[in-house]
Parts: sequence; C-alpha cells; structure tokens
Amino acid sequence: MDKRLLVLASGMFALGTDSFVVAGILPQVAASLGVSVGLAGQLVTVYALSYALLSPVIAAAASHWPRKRLLLLGLLVFVIGNSITALAPTIGIALASRFLAGLGAAMFSPTATAAGASLVPPEQRGRALAIVIAGLSSATALGAPLGTFIGGLLDWRATMWFVAAVGTLAGIGVSLRLSDIPTPPPVSLSKRLAPLGDTRVLLTLMTTLLTYAGLFLVYTYIGLGFDRATGGNPRVLALLLLLWGVSATIGNLVAGKLTDRFGSRHIIVAAIIALGVDFVLLPWSSASIVTAIPALIVWGLGGWGLVVPQQHRLIHTAPAAGPLVLGLNSAALYIGVSMSGLIGGAAINLVAPHNLGLAATPFIVAALLVAEWAYRQISKPASLQAAE
Repeated sequence: MDKRLLVLASGMFALGTDSFVVAGILPQVAASLGVSVGLAGQLVTVYALSYALLSPVIAAAASHWPRKRLLLLGLLVFVIGNSITALAPTIGIALASRFLAGLGAAMFSPTATAAGASLVPPEQRGRALAIVIAGLSSATALGAPLGTFIGGLLDWRATMWFVAAVGTLAGIGVSLRLSDIPTPPPVSLSKRLAPLGDTRVLLTLMTTLLTYAGLFLVYTYIGLGFDRATGGNPRVLALLLLLWGVSATIGNLVAGKLTDRFGSRHIIVAAIIALGVDFVLLPWSSASIVTAIPALIVWGLGGWGLVVPQQHRLIHTAPAAGPLVLGLNSAALYIGVSMSGLIGGAAINLVAPHNLGLAATPFIVAALLVAEWAYRQISKPASLQAAE
C-alpha cells in the first residue's frame, strides 16, 4: 500500500474525528460554557456548514496553488481552530473557532481526495480514493469514541486537544512523506456547480441532505437522547459510539458488494426504510442499554451503508462529472449535518431529548420519497430527459 495515501487518510481521519466527536462531549461543553445544550450544539452546525460551503469555493479559488502547500496550510488552520476551541472561555469564541476549523477542513479535504487520485495510475484511482476516504469513515469507528472517552476521563477541552494533536501528526506526515504533487487543471466554481442543473443529480443530492439532516439531528444530541441507557456516564457513551462506528464501517463495506449485486435503488430504499423504523422506535429503544445496542447497530449499518449506493447513483447519472458530483454529495451530507444542529437545537426545546428520533423521522420519510423521485427521473428514456 502506498504510504502517501495513508498520510492523506490520516488527515481525513482528523477531519472526521472533529466532525463526530463534539456530539459525545456536548453536555460537558454546555455545562462548562454556561449555555444550553441546544446552543452548544451549534458548534456542530458551524463546523459542518463552514466545511460544506467553503470546500467547493476553495477548491476553485486555490486551484493554482501547489497541492502540498494547500494541504499543509489546511491542516495548520484546522489545528489552530481546534486549539482555540480547547481554550475558548465563551461560546462566541468557541463558535468562531469552529468556523476556522471548518475552513481548514475545507482546504484539506477536496485537495486530499484529488491528490490521492493523482498519485497512482488511472487503473488504481478507485482503490486510492477508497483508502483516502477510509480515513474519514474510520473516524466514526475509532476517532469519535476515543475522543469521547478522553472527555469522560479528563474533560471536553482535552478532547479538542486530542483532535488538534491528530491534525498535527497528519501535518508532520504530509510534510515528511509527500513530495510535490502535480497541480491539476483549474476548474471554475461555476463548472463545479454545473451538475446541479441536472434534476436527477439535484434530487439525489437532496436525498443525501435530508437523510443526514435526520440522522444527525439525533446524533448531535446523542449524549442526552441516550442518557437513560448510559446512566450519564461518558465512558459508556464512548462504548456505544464505538459500536455505532464499527457498524458504520461494516455498513459502508458491505453496501459496496450489495450495490454491485442488487443495484443502487434496492439498497437505498432498504437502508432508508430500516432507518425510518429504527428512529420511530428510538424513544423506547434508547431507554436501556439492551435495546440501545441493536438500535445503534441498525443506525450505523443503514446510515453509512447509504453512502456507497448514493455515490454509485451519482456516477451512473453523470459519469463525465464524477469527481464533481461526489464532491457535491459530500457537501450535501455536511449541509444536512449543519441543518441537524440548528433543527435539533430548536426541537430539543419543544420535545424531550428522548423523542428526537420522532422529530427526525419526517426528514427520513422525505428522503425516501425524493430518492424514488430521483429513480423515476433517472429511469426515463434519454429522449424524454432531453425534452425536459
């Protein structure tokens, strides 16, 4: 395995850990900064929104920059942002630092995926991308639970220092292990966003956005939603997050084989229906550790098992714009995550935290309807699509 790809994956691991770890320490953050959990949840919103909206902008604006320099600068900004969060005395400074960390992630992520593809021959690019992206998905299985465990053992600021340390190690690896990477031809922002003009692509992206808005509406406030099962113990929560992350990794791997065998539609529909049922039952299943475990397994398998068939659908729909639509899919996912922080923060004041699964269910149902709408558009003969 090319060690340069592992270096890029380590940076993605840091980014992914930062995305998912805050949910596990949210009650501690709220208590420490003297704010409500709903307001503290906006730390997730700001990071995800900064990451999602700035990724395509920076990829276009900095397309002429040397790749290694952009990777290192992105990780530097990311580490500074997380260090400020660890030191933040007020929620205002913490929110500003999360935006800064998201900016660093937006500089690193699209650059790392493109660099990974450029480091290998064309016939190995799929494998290279899988290795780089594995850093992001493995953060759900290892980074977030470990960060949550550190928060339970010490405090939430130690968790943010842990994230900053992982980013620093990734930066050292990029500095020492990566030689100069060829700068790709520039792609304008308008060209990057052009696939949004295709209804089939737009509906598929909406499926991603709606699904993850629903899933992370609960995940962002998982410490409160599952407090009956954990007894309020952060270390028990860390173990549940580990289980969720392992299930997510398995779901991601298995979904590829199932998609090849059954097609993307069947896997998308099955995953979303399973998630809908799981979330309807969360007010009851999250009440004890015995029922929380299978609920989190289904959530992890279905939630991250959806990523591959969605990517498959996008590439099948717009093969000539593959890298662009995959980038847009990542942006849609993180916009959904940012929406979840806002909507969940409002919902938690209207319903008990244990009922957030019910608040998330309409988003999941809407995602299923939009996914089927996308399928019908994709299935239309080319002549009808052209006429529209």
